[in-house]
Amino acid sequence: MPEHKVSEKHLHEPVRVKVDGEVVAEATDVIEVDEDGHPPRFYFARSDVKMEKLSRTETTTTCPFKGLAHYFSLTAHGHTLPDAVWTYEDPYEEHAELKSRVAFYEGKLPGISSERPS
Repeated sequence: MPEHKVSEKHLHEPVRVKVDGEVVAEATDVIEVDEDGHPPRFYFARSDVKMEKLSRTETTTTCPFKGLAHYFSLTAHGHTLPDAVWTYEDPYEEHAELKSRVAFYEGKLPGISSERPS
C-alpha cells in the first residue's frame, strides 16, 4: 500500500475566501494542507473568518491522519451551504497546528472560491 502524504505549509501572503464575491475569510497567516487525492485546503484562524456567517452542524467525520472534524454551515447572500466549513478542534499531534482553524470546501460547493491576491 503506498504511503499517504499530508503536508502543511505556512503561507505568509494574503489568502482570501469568497462566497459569490462576498469575502468570508482573509488572512496572511494561513496553513495550506496538501493531502494526496485532495485539492489543497487553506486553514484560517477563526479571528480571520467572519464566524457570524457560520453555524455549527451535527456533522462530524474522522480523518485517519488529522482526527475528528466538526462542521459548520455557511450563510452568505441569503443562501446557506450546509457543512461547507470544517475544523479540527483536537487534531492528532502531527497536525496540532490545525487546532481550531477552519477550512472551506471550495470547488466542492458552488460559489466558494479562494484566491491569493497579489
